[in-house]
Amino acid sequence: MIDRIKRSIGVAAWTLGVGLAAVNGYAQEGQVGAGATTAPAVGAGAARVTPPGPNDYSQDKAWICRPGREDACAIDQSRTQIAADGALTVQPWEANAAAPVDCFYVYPTVSLDPGGNSDMELGLEERSVVAAQLARFASQCRLFAPLYRQITLTALRRRTAGESVSADRELAYADVVDAWKHYLENDNDGRGFVLIGHSQGSGMLTQLVRNEIDGKPIQKQLVSAMLIGSNIPVPKGKDVGGAFQNIPLCRSSQQLGCLITYVSFRENVPPPPESRFGKVAEPGQVAACTNPAALAGGRGELDAHLRRASFPGITTESADPVLEKVETPYYTLPGMLSAECVEDERGSYLSVRVDGKAEDARMDDIPGDVITDGKVAAEWGLHLVDVGIAMGNLESILADQAKAYVAKQ
Repeated sequence: MIDRIKRSIGVAAWTLGVGLAAVNGYAQEGQVGAGATTAPAVGAGAARVTPPGPNDYSQDKAWICRPGREDACAIDQSRTQIAADGALTVQPWEANAAAPVDCFYVYPTVSLDPGGNSDMELGLEERSVVAAQLARFASQCRLFAPLYRQITLTALRRRTAGESVSADRELAYADVVDAWKHYLENDNDGRGFVLIGHSQGSGMLTQLVRNEIDGKPIQKQLVSAMLIGSNIPVPKGKDVGGAFQNIPLCRSSQQLGCLITYVSFRENVPPPPESRFGKVAEPGQVAACTNPAALAGGRGELDAHLRRASFPGITTESADPVLEKVETPYYTLPGMLSAECVEDERGSYLSVRVDGKAEDARMDDIPGDVITDGKVAAEWGLHLVDVGIAMGNLESILADQAKAYVAKQ
């Protein structure tokens, strides 16, 4: 029907890809590899400035999402299943106000604020990304998503243009730590928690786990960490070590206190040599990969949860005739997507197979590529939809882990 959908990625998405990868790179250089807690400002020679004071996370406005509010996470997450024959089936969804565990989420590079670090005003970008990456987890956990003064997309765009930009990663990380400590002191009450992040957010949480959780008493409350779209080192052939000394990779949906992480690429467009993703600098280590569709290994079917509408400032509206009939905010494509973790000379990554057929009534492909000058920028892979392509799988894993955690208590 449609041989390839390249609808939703344009020049803006290309700069998003650069931004996400660049910040992810800083995260790896700054804290995963050498164990340091700082990273350089964006742009060579960028001047350091005296950072502003800490945020007050006792204020409601410092949070994008919190339990019991009508906020950016209190939105419709129903979706439409699009079958191969074009049949549409609406799949209802509802949040669980009595969810037994908590989710603490740190979002990726999305801020379009003009400075090197974002302000603390909730914008459409932050609202949109929590809608796409976090809100659906409300079926399984209470949601906590702090605002933080992240390195902005604006700063990364300027950096790619060769400009010197002052942007402070320490400031961003300090906000995440402050929000985390406020959550523990005022909201946690001994509950199990899941950490969820993507790209810059995963970098922040990786550092948080190393400094505040790994090997400490609080680790017993860790249900799991879903740190996606980030290169997290692990010794080759092992499930623990590298970035974390006491937190292994998840190999079962019943396993607790473990890590789910991956970077995704199309099977037919694997990472090229210049890709930032799927590689780590540490000798004898590889970028950890856990397949949310088959944690024990091998290939599994992805349960995608793809956004119907455009992402403000990043993607454009679809013109696909099938999607024009979809009335829910999200859609899924059963039987079209599968994945397996691959480790080869290109790196360690989640290889995604798209089994679209021209004779089917539905679309033949999914969005997610970064496009520059009309061509796929293979080095970014499917970074823009890392979470969405496996949202249903991650939600199911979280459901099993929450049950296992409650049973263990």
